[in-house]
Amino acid sequence: MPKTYGQAIAAEALMKIPSPAGLLACALVLVLPCRLAVSDEPVTVFAAASLADALESAGRLFSEKTGRTVRFSFASSSTLARQISAGAPADIFISANEAWMNELAARNFIDSEFRISPTGNDLVLIAPTNSSLKAAPIDASLDITRLLGDGRLAIGDPAHVPAGIYARQALKTLNLWPAVEKRLAPTGNVRAALSLVERGEVPLGIVYGTDAKLSRRVMILGAFPEGSHPPIIYPFAIVKSHARPSVVLFFAFLTGPQGRAVFDNFGFPRHPTVDGR
Repeated sequence: MPKTYGQAIAAEALMKIPSPAGLLACALVLVLPCRLAVSDEPVTVFAAASLADALESAGRLFSEKTGRTVRFSFASSSTLARQISAGAPADIFISANEAWMNELAARNFIDSEFRISPTGNDLVLIAPTNSSLKAAPIDASLDITRLLGDGRLAIGDPAHVPAGIYARQALKTLNLWPAVEKRLAPTGNVRAALSLVERGEVPLGIVYGTDAKLSRRVMILGAFPEGSHPPIIYPFAIVKSHARPSVVLFFAFLTGPQGRAVFDNFGFPRHPTVDGR
């Protein structure tokens, strides 16, 4: 039986997902063409706020090519994980760190056959574009107190927001945490931290590199060394009992060549491993 465009995408992309996920997914998209053809229930994706632009672009491309609708809910990974555990109707969860994905997996909310960590990010120090501050190496010699002046440092809340957790670890590694611990402007997600810097409400912020590069209202002062914090990894997974054909199709699209091209376009580095389990 001839494959639709969407089925062809899935068959090709899913072969890259480690067995048995690839085999199971290929079976779904190849032997259930009728169900795929009539299924028009939207796919609902809960994803880390830092992925908003890239995922919306991928969703539009997928919809144009397959006619299927994708809906997104963006927030901090912790907020989304808690919503899923409370029964929110997410089909796919994309976290900004492994910890929140592992939390859901441990409680049997994640389909272990459909989990992969294909992309990552980096961490940067930013200032408003009209700031007089200059680029500088981010290391233990950084005089962050001087750079802050009388202001505060915007970061995702280090108690639960992945970007803030990474930032706290990096600052601790470089022995800069004592100087800023009581001078934080913690936010509910990384985009909110970016917004504080964009509006000039704080002189400095720590965000993901992809967020900073998308904004015309901030400048990057420097990047935190990779060894100063755990690798920034985005695990993707289908929520338990939600692996219906349209969800598998979009998951395959996101983790396959065309989805990868979208993430490349938005500056997300490829993660060196293919499976975050």
